[in-house]
Amino acid sequence: MTDQEQTKQEKELDDLFLQERLSRINRTLMVLSGKGGVGKSTVAVNVALSLAAQGQRVGLLDVDIHGPSIPKMLGLNGQKVGVKDNEIIPIECFGKIHVVSMGLLLEHDDQPVVWRGPLKYNVIKEFLQHVMWGNLDYLVIDAPPGTGDEPLSVGQLIKERASAIIVTTPQQVATIDVAKCITFCKQLDLPVAGIVENMSGFICPHCGKEVDIFMKGGGKELAERMNVPFLGAVPLDPDIVRSGEKGIPYVLSYGTSETAKRFDEIVDKITAVYSSGNTDIPRPPAKEDKAEDSVIPPSSGAGQGDIATQGGTMKFAIPTNEGKLCMHFGHCEAFALIDADAQGKVTSETYVTPPAHEPGVLPRWLAQQGVNCIIAGGMGSRAQQLFAQQGVRVVTGAQEADPKKAVESYLKGTLATGANTCDH
Repeated sequence: MTDQEQTKQEKELDDLFLQERLSRINRTLMVLSGKGGVGKSTVAVNVALSLAAQGQRVGLLDVDIHGPSIPKMLGLNGQKVGVKDNEIIPIECFGKIHVVSMGLLLEHDDQPVVWRGPLKYNVIKEFLQHVMWGNLDYLVIDAPPGTGDEPLSVGQLIKERASAIIVTTPQQVATIDVAKCITFCKQLDLPVAGIVENMSGFICPHCGKEVDIFMKGGGKELAERMNVPFLGAVPLDPDIVRSGEKGIPYVLSYGTSETAKRFDEIVDKITAVYSSGNTDIPRPPAKEDKAEDSVIPPSSGAGQGDIATQGGTMKFAIPTNEGKLCMHFGHCEAFALIDADAQGKVTSETYVTPPAHEPGVLPRWLAQQGVNCIIAGGMGSRAQQLFAQQGVRVVTGAQEADPKKAVESYLKGTLATGANTCDH
């Protein structure tokens, strides 16, 4: 194999692993604005927590490399993300969301990041590829203002199952720049979930009268002109500023306020579209839900039950100890090899002893046994790449202890999966 061929193969494996990680995220919401100072991070934080309040599994990723503000708004200043086996472990925040930010990697708050485009692209790819998000319903991504390196990198990497929330303030000086951001999304084939008009009027806490300090209606007018949905208007509220300064998100501190209700209404509109399968929001012309187009399908259950894509039959391998599924495929005493026919019925179950555990041995050995799907509690990222190279799909985070029942649940599309519990 030439160096060029090897480099190409490594890139293909790298891309496969990225897509496998992204397949665990049901929907990505990229919060954008063509204008700075419109409260984009405020919207990202409060939308993420409003989603979590509805019972959604939510991750929040801050890709503002030069000016990350998410750690401050969540009271995480001084904290650092964990690292295990070259994987980044998000910080769990308020028991509701998992957070990763450049600000959680820096030694101190006033440390600048002096990077050009390629370095920023690489670290954003790392955030998407090597963060242990687990299975998420929504990943909310807070991008810096404008249409530069960071939003372009994210837009190119996530490609499918993503849409943009555009934030603006009412005045025309903001909507002119935000209109460019909508055009940017269309050029990337990134669907626009809708526009949020922030700082829309001010409700006096004393008399209750609403005053249009920054005018009103500019966001709705822009949505109509650009033919994209309007998600709602969030009033200018001093308590939003105070909660951000204290590091306690607004929707948690003032959950019963009129402004908090506006965030809930925005989230309701977003979830209603995706839960109902509504296709009114324009989507990129990509292959959305066809797991067979990828060597590694979604491990969250989205790729379950697609036995017909394997030529009519499948052979599963489940790592076991004492007849029960064990946490890591490489530390098992035997593999349960289970065959299933085109109707999704288990036809045979045998147990075989694996060879000595050495790097790269098990992927080749299991492929030689005819295995085309592994169901495991956990598996390291390098092993998943090696299985992908052998054309073997991997499902991690399986909760069912009985191997046969795990396969049957997978074939029915009901296998419960959680975080990748790799203990290697």
